Amino acid sequence: MAVWLVGLSLYFLAVFHRSSLAVAGLAASDRFGISAAQLSTFVMLQLVVYAGMQIPVGLLLDRFGPRRILTIGVLVLTAAQVTFALADTFALALVARVFVGLGDAMTFVCVLRLVNTWFPSRRIPLVTQLTGVLGQMGALVAAAPMTWALRELGWTSTYLAAASLGIVLLAALLLVVHDEPGSPRVLGAPLSWTTVRSSLAASWRHPGTRLGFWVHFTTQFSATTLGLLWGYPFFVRGEGRTPAEAGALLTILVLAVMVAGPTLAWAITRDPWQRSSIVLGIVWAVVAVWTVVLVWPGDAPAWLLVVLVVVVGVGGPASMIGFDLGRSFNPPDRLGAATGIINQGGFVASLLLVVAIGLVLDWRTPGSSTAYSAESFRWAMSVQYVLWAVGIVQIWRYRRRTRAGLLAEDPDARERWRGGLA
Repeated sequence: MAVWLVGLSLYFLAVFHRSSLAVAGLAASDRFGISAAQLSTFVMLQLVVYAGMQIPVGLLLDRFGPRRILTIGVLVLTAAQVTFALADTFALALVARVFVGLGDAMTFVCVLRLVNTWFPSRRIPLVTQLTGVLGQMGALVAAAPMTWALRELGWTSTYLAAASLGIVLLAALLLVVHDEPGSPRVLGAPLSWTTVRSSLAASWRHPGTRLGFWVHFTTQFSATTLGLLWGYPFFVRGEGRTPAEAGALLTILVLAVMVAGPTLAWAITRDPWQRSSIVLGIVWAVVAVWTVVLVWPGDAPAWLLVVLVVVVGVGGPASMIGFDLGRSFNPPDRLGAATGIINQGGFVASLLLVVAIGLVLDWRTPGSSTAYSAESFRWAMSVQYVLWAVGIVQIWRYRRRTRAGLLAEDPDARERWRGGLA
């Protein structure tokens, strides 16, 4: 339990650093004198690095174990936030966000490995959801308190204080975390091009891994985009809400994530065969509520925006179902590679959406103005429909392949293997 709590705290810190720009978007625009497209570049580079490092980190995790990779990750995150605090140019701030993405990429998959190693299989779905849910409290800490700190303490002091948290957790990591029970450090097979190629090919070849990838792709991007960057400007400029109301909506978003996680864990444990059906139901609900908000004449009422962030927030823990699918269809020696593949999905989608929103806002706003209108935000947020369409089709496609393969091997699989189907 102590190992998991330390790992969870490290993931909490990574989410905090990842989300620390969510309420600082307008402040960053003023500090660096940048446009919406340039502002989205912060998150774009962060997500490019995060997504691009998932497979390399997964392979390194299989080789060197979670303790070593987590140590490097927290050191990189701390140094990156110090640099971001002191940056006074757009270029230096971009470099800092690149390394935030790098450190962030080394955290979550390692914590999932600790969960898979330290808990019995029947408890893994619940603990995985709790890890994601409680880790998202980092975004909660990065919402209202960061808003207050930026206003009262200023940019540099706020981000230096955030960076200092890494020093404390590094000490806890070195003292408490072991790769496996009774083994502080565990080494896997040496990496070679043949080993890497065969591990990745075997993981990707299974339709269950691809199903996990598209589940993660389709469920996560809406919540991630609101929480990381565009939620605060959308609520303030697009929906006419005050900064305090926008901060409260982002807080509700995180609370929705926290409540939904354990509920989804119970649902997928109760009937694992229906995991993809649960995902599709959640995605359609998100699409429906976004549609109502975007077609609402004038500013959407407060109650509707609350419904929006609650439903969108459920997509966060729904994305964790992708990892449960990966665990079901991959052996332990390639679980890191499979997890890395799946974890790319949501962040690739989030990256595409973050960049597209910035480009559309600049396109729909005259000249170099950053006074984005409600109409501009409606155009920008409508980009999500393209990603939803692709994701829904792919989930439907690969769940059919996964189920067909399982039933071909065992016609009674649905009834007998209740703990590992799609």
